[in-house]
Amino acid sequence: MPLSRQLPTTDNATKEDGPAPDDSRERTPDDTTTTDRNTATDRDTTTGHGDTSAGGTDGRADAGAGPDDAPAAAGTAAGGTGAGEEPPGDDTAPAGERSRAGDEADHGPEQPSAEEESAPAGRPAGTENPAAGTGTVDPAEEPAPTRTPDGPAAGGDDGTAAGAPGGSRPAGTPGRRGRPWRRGPRGRWRAEHPAAARVLTYGATALAVLFVFAALVMPNGLSRFTPFAFTRVPGEAVVAAAVLLFLPPRPRRWVAALSGAGLGLLLVLKFVDIGFYAVLSRPFDLVLDWILFEDGHSFLEATIGGTGATAAVIGAVTLAAAVPVLMTLAVIRLSEILARHRTTATRTTFVVAIVWITCSAIGLRIGSTPVASSAAAKLVKDRVNRVEAGIEDERKFARVAAVDDFGDTPPDELLTALRGKDVLFAFIESYGRVAIDENPEMSRLMSAALAEDTDRLDKAGFSSRSGFLRSPTTGAGSWLAHSTLWSGLWVDNQRRYRTVTASDRLTLTGAFQRSGAWRTVGMMPGVTRAWPEGKFYDFDAVYDSKELGYRGPKFSWSPVPDQYTLSAFERLERAKRDRDPLMAGIILATSHNPWAPIPRMIGWDEVGNGSVYHAMKEEGKDPEEVWKDPEQVRTEYRRAVEYSMDSLVSYLEEYGDEDTVLVVLGDHQPVPTVAGDGASRDVPVSIVAHDEAVLDRISDWEWDEGLKPGPDAPVWRMDTFRDRFLTAYGPEAEAPSASEPESNADAESDAGKNADPDKAAKR
Repeated sequence: MPLSRQLPTTDNATKEDGPAPDDSRERTPDDTTTTDRNTATDRDTTTGHGDTSAGGTDGRADAGAGPDDAPAAAGTAAGGTGAGEEPPGDDTAPAGERSRAGDEADHGPEQPSAEEESAPAGRPAGTENPAAGTGTVDPAEEPAPTRTPDGPAAGGDDGTAAGAPGGSRPAGTPGRRGRPWRRGPRGRWRAEHPAAARVLTYGATALAVLFVFAALVMPNGLSRFTPFAFTRVPGEAVVAAAVLLFLPPRPRRWVAALSGAGLGLLLVLKFVDIGFYAVLSRPFDLVLDWILFEDGHSFLEATIGGTGATAAVIGAVTLAAAVPVLMTLAVIRLSEILARHRTTATRTTFVVAIVWITCSAIGLRIGSTPVASSAAAKLVKDRVNRVEAGIEDERKFARVAAVDDFGDTPPDELLTALRGKDVLFAFIESYGRVAIDENPEMSRLMSAALAEDTDRLDKAGFSSRSGFLRSPTTGAGSWLAHSTLWSGLWVDNQRRYRTVTASDRLTLTGAFQRSGAWRTVGMMPGVTRAWPEGKFYDFDAVYDSKELGYRGPKFSWSPVPDQYTLSAFERLERAKRDRDPLMAGIILATSHNPWAPIPRMIGWDEVGNGSVYHAMKEEGKDPEEVWKDPEQVRTEYRRAVEYSMDSLVSYLEEYGDEDTVLVVLGDHQPVPTVAGDGASRDVPVSIVAHDEAVLDRISDWEWDEGLKPGPDAPVWRMDTFRDRFLTAYGPEAEAPSASEPESNADAESDAGKNADPDKAAKR
């Protein structure tokens, strides 16, 4: 008997298992039955007895294996590693050291193969096929090493086991982890279906690559989704691959996991940005915009119902949680593949890096898209800068808000030219310039409707002047526009809104109240919960959706039809006898997204408590059907704005008198589906009065006659209106020099450059 069959070949056998068993008697395949082998294997697997169950090496198997045992070596070679992963070793080296060589150190102790586990003591591993029952296996029939789903083909490129000369490995050497014949249902399935397992593995790897690539190059706005956007080479991937390739195993896994989680969160942020661009034409603010999710949920409840809103929220939360987890798994998977194929991956990374640097240096583009991309890094940097800028903006805005040129104006000098008048400020939801002159088809029909409304006012004895104001928001955020107009400050985010509403700044409504000549009321049908900010506006009374006495249905989001809101104002306040003049802030919400169904005008004596609107809602259009076609959305938007304006004109015809003054304006442009990408933030504004002296006071404003401002009408920022209005209707007959209207070009330049809104001059 060869000497090698009497000496253990592993340190484990020498140091842990004690003296080698006596192998003087040759065992034949019949010495141990299949039942005995299976029982022993099951016992070792279940109880954990023996070195093989713990991932170690059974010295008894080693004692019976020698260099001349080719079948045993072939059986063990199937558990080896690919070429380039474990350097060839010397047969005399301990098997435990050979199993840790090269990249195998990344995976910890290896699991033994099924043959090693089931081989009886003293029998060379690989001499018996465990799946075939008793008997011997001809070495010529031994299956060749195969490439498994978990990695490259076992052994070297020539089919030999890496680390064993001549294609043999001493029996008992730990095999590579993750072989398809490992214990457990998954391993057995892979062994029985190698082709399907290979397809699943390659498919999972391809999906991981696509997932990571899409997260790096995907735009965060629908308008930028073009085929060229996905032809870019992400520089972040090149850097990440280079870092992962040269990190030790444990740090590599941590870096891969953290990078995957961060990339997943970045992808979630891009999805949120897409939604914000679609509605607000701006990205999501990481500090200020969380409150808008609650508003979005309320909007969904009002439009698609509570069940649909809940389902949408659950889906969004599930997606937001799943994306980072899946991205982390994808990056870890790719990092392990890089480590297993380090040489090839290093060369590929080097070549791609050279391509990226070259494309960046020469500015190579496909269409208008640069090939060398660093969009993900730029997005992260932009958000960090926005957070820093927001913190600085809060301090700066607080200093600007503290300066109020009208804050110390004596009450008897406020609004002297309007004493005795009922002054109504009416905001028409989403009434933007797009309805008048930025969309040809819509403008044609809306212009005709406004011309008809102007004629009706003329017949009722009213005159009007119109211009444009630039809103601080677009698509949504009406409260930002309201506070901007009434406070005289540029309130374009939630932080500024909280700052200004917590201050003692003089508002337009506050100026009317301070004068002592008006009772101030707010008609707020869109307010459905507590509204502590109402105190800032100095309203003597606020009528929200509950206090209006409405008993009709909601029209999608709109809680109350506009005609009913005006009818309630007349009934609750203006029809009272022996009352003071009124200053009213009236919010007309029918033209709020989604613009379906839309109520129709009825006789003022038919409005009642609003129950008449139930049948009207049933006759209207379904918003889900409308929103399937952008053209229908634009049509219904125009009809909703026409209804709101018609309600105001009809109210003046019915209840207006020589002491009625109306200021009507939009709060912001509609969503990009209607306004289009790149639309301005301009909204129409008109002053309507029966007394010509009221309009004479603003003759130097150079506004156009009628309810429709022309394309060359002046454009002012909305925050300048308070000072202009208080000056025009105060003791001084002339407006201050600092309030000269901006030209259209200046206004466009200001918006385009995102200039500091606090630079507007004030008195």
